[in-house]
Amino acid sequence: MKSQNPIGTPDPAIAPVPSATGQGNYKTNKKKLNLTLETEPSSNAIVLHCKGRITFRSEAQTFSTIVAEVLPSARRMVVDLAGIDSVDSGGLGELMLTHMWAEAAGYTLKFASPRKSVLDLFEITNVVSVFDVYASVPQAIEAMYQEQAQLV
Repeated sequence: MKSQNPIGTPDPAIAPVPSATGQGNYKTNKKKLNLTLETEPSSNAIVLHCKGRITFRSEAQTFSTIVAEVLPSARRMVVDLAGIDSVDSGGLGELMLTHMWAEAAGYTLKFASPRKSVLDLFEITNVVSVFDVYASVPQAIEAMYQEQAQLV
């Protein structure tokens, strides 16, 4: 069973919005991006489910703030992009910066389940060669297992 973990944030633009279980959901004030954190117990990885759009200003900032707060303690995260409708240039830049920061710090950050329009953007801009992108969250988690097994 997966459990959702709420996190706090000092950014006033990010306000927690209780889910049916009362935890784990974060939205920007304009409600353009909804982020839900979930712990994957079998792998100890965090899955960040994203819904809406990642665009310049508060949406991109919300994304990077959540990753920056959670990833240092989790060390491994899968970003589920299945619910992302669009990413603009500012959002793409923020995804790149977040990925570069995570990699430089020795953390694992993988992207999963992008819609065709988002995957096309990744391919056109060639970030697909930089990001670890998988067709599904389980595939991304399996890749984490394989990488960990190679290190042992």
